[in-house]
Amino acid sequence: MSDLNNIQNFYFIGIGGIGMSALARYFNAKGKNVSGYDKTSTSLTRKLEEEGIVVVYKDEIRQIPRHILEDKNALVVYTPAIPGGHQQYDYLLKERYNIRKRSVVLGLVTRNKFTLAVAGTHGKTTTTAILAHILKETGAKVTAFLGGISEDIQSNLIMQGDEVIVAEADEFDRSFLQLSPNIAAITSMDADHLDIYGEKEQLQESFRKFASLVPESGKLFVRNGLPLEGLTVGIDDNADFSAVNIKIENGAYHFDFKTPQETIKNLQFFLPGKHNLLNAMTALAMAVEYGSPTNHLARALYSFKGVKRRFSYKINTEDLVLIDDYAHHPAEIAAVYQAVREMHPTKKVLGVFQPHLFSRTRDFADEFAESLDKFDAILLLDIYPARELPVEGITSAWLLEKIGNPKKELVQKENLSEKIKSVKAEVVVMMGAGDIGEEVEKVKKALE
Repeated sequence: MSDLNNIQNFYFIGIGGIGMSALARYFNAKGKNVSGYDKTSTSLTRKLEEEGIVVVYKDEIRQIPRHILEDKNALVVYTPAIPGGHQQYDYLLKERYNIRKRSVVLGLVTRNKFTLAVAGTHGKTTTTAILAHILKETGAKVTAFLGGISEDIQSNLIMQGDEVIVAEADEFDRSFLQLSPNIAAITSMDADHLDIYGEKEQLQESFRKFASLVPESGKLFVRNGLPLEGLTVGIDDNADFSAVNIKIENGAYHFDFKTPQETIKNLQFFLPGKHNLLNAMTALAMAVEYGSPTNHLARALYSFKGVKRRFSYKINTEDLVLIDDYAHHPAEIAAVYQAVREMHPTKKVLGVFQPHLFSRTRDFADEFAESLDKFDAILLLDIYPARELPVEGITSAWLLEKIGNPKKELVQKENLSEKIKSVKAEVVVMMGAGDIGEEVEKVKKALE
């Protein structure tokens, strides 16, 4: 199994997942036969189909393509997010096909390749995308697996050669421990995924294990203030790599980038929010360490357009702003709020939030209430269950009770556009990791 080159047929269970689809695209681009299952058709699965990948949407054994069933050497890749009792998975396991977790396959792809990996409970997708973009724009022969759709290439895969690999390192299910990074970064270590880890300490231990994967000859970058040994990254502070002389002009950050060796002047970055500026610092530090020519960094960063659903402006006029963001953790909601306030200091802001997972809503209810409370008005959608069954007593109505702000309301998807219009906010921020992203276009149409 260690040599993926000898395998021709690949079947992905959960192919519509962001990490799964990047791998599927990679093998498809390598000329392999790629197919897969997902439970719902989305804009991403439809894109995969356009690229020549066969996707089935019914969990039945007879839906598995015949060339997979007839090839015992085929590789079946699955995501740990698939629910128990999955017919196709259970059958392929029982019949002893080659079955591997996505993280293991990504580990095999990156093994023996110079790898830059970005981990963290928040910020890893944007940081990975900025880093991959900088490497691509400065001429590196790079393959990058992103945890989001880059606005620059409208994909989660960059293939421009294979001298260096950039990978998002996912802490969910301890997936990132399969990687062998030469240069790594840890952007944050806030408690999350407690359904997997149980305690915050277990999660932090997992990040320490990830940090220990970097060899003596490699480098680890950490956000200034994290309890880890490494080169520090920060904003206007004593970090080894830092943004200094920061100004905001016309919705963009203008700053200088201080490294241990030099100060690179006059950089511009268009993603709002201090959290995003910090992501850019981490990406720049890793690119400098990799050897990207520093005289091209400003141009590369300037041309970065962002990641879909990461503070994405859907409408941006004087009278009305609609922002779409993947924020699904209290710290991420707080960061989005800070960015909105920085860019639109005097406007009335409506926060629309779809909680993701019953367990996360339960574990961080008070923190969610606190971060949502800051918005001028709040609309809550029902909890998106993803891989979970309902938990008694844990509902959006229960969470709403905890929010102090009286301008709050529960809303159903079918009434969402009307309700948003009735609030008459100047800035509307739609947040969540569930299917709220599919509602954004409908809301945009209604508001326009």
